[in-house]
Amino acid sequence: MIRACLATISLSCATCNIPTFKLRVEPLFESYGAPVVIAECDSNGRVTGTRTVPRTVRNDTGWRQVLSPPNFQTARRGVTEVAYSGRYDDFYVPGIYRCVACGTALFSSRDKYDSETGWPSFRRLVAATNANVTWDYTWGLRRRAVSCARCGSHLGHVFNDGPPPTRRRYCINSASLAFSSVGG
Repeated sequence: MIRACLATISLSCATCNIPTFKLRVEPLFESYGAPVVIAECDSNGRVTGTRTVPRTVRNDTGWRQVLSPPNFQTARRGVTEVAYSGRYDDFYVPGIYRCVACGTALFSSRDKYDSETGWPSFRRLVAATNANVTWDYTWGLRRRAVSCARCGSHLGHVFNDGPPPTRRRYCINSASLAFSSVGG
């Protein structure tokens, strides 16, 4: 869906008398991209099947309408929350952790553990199709960034220093997650 924006006309180019347009607000843009296959799971984190869904595409105005400022900064700008400040760091209720931006199931509480790093840590994704892992070279480091497969929101990073059997530590920002409890 594309909505029209409001514009104001001003004669700010004094030397050439050409009217210029200044947008007061970025126009809202929401669309859908190429389909992606997402695994669906029950409230216990067991995969129940897959479905093909359109990729969610929005501009900043569209994302700001559905995300709080901290969620927007983390999920859409890749800002890392301060260690030990996230709501899910020391949180151990049975349920599913979903993408805060689009609701895609990402992690089960069964795979959550205390890595003593200050961020929620998980052994594995509920399904590999629900997230993308790419190389991240920010801050002069070589890390693997994790993002939502459906909307591209930044979730966190994955490291190879986790517990057996996977040896993975999905170190995820609480601000990128929404939690739904078992039966909730």
